[in-house]
Amino acid sequence: MVIMELRDLHKDFSGLKVLFGINLLLQKGEKHAIIGPNGAGKSTIFNLITGKYTPSQGKVFFKGKDITGYLPNEITRMGLARSFQITNIFRTMTVFENVRNAVLSKNNARLDVFSRLSKMNGIVEETERILSQIDLLERKNEMAGELAHGHQRAMEIGLTIATDPELILLDEPTAGMSTEETKEAIKLIERVSTGRTLVIVEHDMEVVFSLAHRITVIYYGQVLASGPPEEIRNDQRVKDAYLGEEKE
Repeated sequence: MVIMELRDLHKDFSGLKVLFGINLLLQKGEKHAIIGPNGAGKSTIFNLITGKYTPSQGKVFFKGKDITGYLPNEITRMGLARSFQITNIFRTMTVFENVRNAVLSKNNARLDVFSRLSKMNGIVEETERILSQIDLLERKNEMAGELAHGHQRAMEIGLTIATDPELILLDEPTAGMSTEETKEAIKLIERVSTGRTLVIVEHDMEVVFSLAHRITVIYYGQVLASGPPEEIRNDQRVKDAYLGEEKE
């Protein structure tokens, strides 16, 4: 079953063309990686999917519905969530408070004296369940800004899944991580994406080939190749354009 379709997507910024007719089908439950050189248009694709940008031409379909031009909050409520290249957390709040805010938003709730205790207990339980899932329950009272980089990235993934999305978009989730942090991040992403559709933009080929069922290679705004990991690994065009560059 197709959960998302990108149909002939084009994007230009004041005459600067970034994407040239991107077509992509995402199957429900698959883990799909988008790779390519810097400036290829990968993050622009994410911004078009999530409503930050409007395509110059083409359409975005989610669960069979044309969502082109929808606002980001409208798309989020439909069951799509994303993380960003730069850690997007409230550094002066605790780990618990960060995730609780996301849970409150999903439940259209707020903290005040009129809130029912039973509802707030449910918010706390859901928050702690997410923290346990991302291995940060024991750090829930620490300030988010004082966490190690790998833990901050894990918490941002926690914020992403707090809305209980059907489709998760992760933009460079292992950027800046050590080798050990990256290995833990792979396990975490596998865990939180179980039963969900995942699209990941990532430069680390170990992460890509460990996680992805399918890989799409973007090269200067166009799809160069798309297919299973081994097919992409052995594609000479991809080696020449990108994978060879990664080995240098």
